[in-house]
Amino acid sequence: MSMNAAPLPSLTINSGTCYAVFAYDIGWSINLEEVNRRITADTQRGRLRHKTRSPQYFEYRPAPLRLMQEGGSLTVGQYRSSPTVEVMVYDFGAVTITYRFALNGPFEGLLELSESLYENEPLLTESRKRVEQLVQALHPSIERPKIAKEVEDYIIFSIESYSPSQGLPLWTSREAELAQVLRGERTLLADQEIRDATSCCISYGVEDAALIDWHSAVLFGKDMDDVRAVLEFANVELLEMRMLDEQLDTALDQGYAALARKPRVLPLPGSHDKDTTHIAQLQVDGALLFERVTNTLKLLGDQYLARVYRLASQRFHLEAWDASILRKLETLESIYGKMSDRATTRRMEVLEWIIIVLIAISIAVSFFPMGGH
Repeated sequence: MSMNAAPLPSLTINSGTCYAVFAYDIGWSINLEEVNRRITADTQRGRLRHKTRSPQYFEYRPAPLRLMQEGGSLTVGQYRSSPTVEVMVYDFGAVTITYRFALNGPFEGLLELSESLYENEPLLTESRKRVEQLVQALHPSIERPKIAKEVEDYIIFSIESYSPSQGLPLWTSREAELAQVLRGERTLLADQEIRDATSCCISYGVEDAALIDWHSAVLFGKDMDDVRAVLEFANVELLEMRMLDEQLDTALDQGYAALARKPRVLPLPGSHDKDTTHIAQLQVDGALLFERVTNTLKLLGDQYLARVYRLASQRFHLEAWDASILRKLETLESIYGKMSDRATTRRMEVLEWIIIVLIAISIAVSFFPMGGH
């Protein structure tokens, strides 16, 4: 007689929050001091206001502005967002829009919410509208303002308490269900997929844990704001790496085209310098943005948060993006060197021809009499 496994008891989330984060690139850089002055001076509507400082273990260089924006609530399935939206503005030209949904009720509701938030069109449209309004309000503070088509969204479920809480922790006893939540996938997952989805798990104490995947993360425990902030920054970093990689692809195409272009027989002065200068500018822009993004966040004296960041980097493949970008920057530098060498060679050839012509003229002049009768 076969024995069926006893069904798991139903769970109820007593307290928690779901954070839907949308990251956008809106320009080359943002003058945060000027933005700060504008927000402080703009008291007409009070739509934006300052929020609390960064977590104590974080050192941003420079610190992004954390703002709160009032607006209407949005409904996603059975959940309704808070009317207050968090806006984070980074100096390297990125902003994040974060919506909050209160979590309480059956644990099974997490899967429905995760599935509904996967590439949620109403939230994508609403968040982009907020970004457009923000760019319009802060336009003078943004260098090369332009809202990119790409958006990087991420979902963070932060569960503070649930019941019943006896027995094994939820992250070890409900791995199959958590894997579905992490992937936003209602289909029953295979064991291999479950192991992959829940493999990036880290705990500091016996009552907390963070499960990190590419679509979402599930946090258990109280005072998990530091972990959430690390995940949000990693999501922004992923967006900027994608943007920079795409920009470098364009720069490489332009560089290859410039190298393949047939040189003129009689080049105009400075015609070679124009292409070389353009490629050099693209190279410098790429290197500066890469350094600004990768050096913005420093984790001071907290090895746990550093490990959280490494896990998030692993899940988002940030190291692979970094390696790709560095390789393309090196290729761009090589193209610049070849173009510079070619321009120098062409200038030397022109000088040689000028010298030859001058010598020929001087020789020809010597055969003609210098005036007289």
